Amino acid sequence: MSTMGERITAIMEAKGMTNTAFATTLNVSQSFISRLASGAKVPSDRTIADICREFNVNETWLRTGEGEMLRPKSRNEELFEFLNDAVEEDGIKARLLTVMARLSEDQWELLADMARKLAEEEMEKADPE
Repeated sequence: MSTMGERITAIMEAKGMTNTAFATTLNVSQSFISRLASGAKVPSDRTIADICREFNVNETWLRTGEGEMLRPKSRNEELFEFLNDAVEEDGIKARLLTVMARLSEDQWELLADMARKLAEEEMEKADPE
C-alpha cells in the first residue's frame, strides 16, 4: 500500500502539476508540499480537506489508499467545466452554446423530442426483435 506522501505525489502527477503549482493552488509553500510528498510531514485535516476540495480527490483514498483517487463529478461540476472550457476556447462549443441560449421553449421541446426519437432508434438497433 502506498503512503500518503506517495498519494499526494500521484495527485500532482495526475493533474500534471509541479510542487510549486500544487502549493500555489493550496496557498501553502512549495517546501511544505515537498515535505508532504516525501512523507516527512503528515498533512493536517484542513490540508487534506483543501486537497480534496481543490483537486476533486476522494478523501478515503487520500487517507487510506482505498477506492478511486478522484471522486465522481456532479452534473453541475461537469457542466461548469464544459462551459468554462467552451468560453475560453471560443470555438464550435462556444458558438453552439450561444445559439442554444437563444432557443425558445418550443425549440427546446423539439430538441427533446428529437433526442427521444434518436434514443428509441438506437435501442431498436441494439435489440432487434
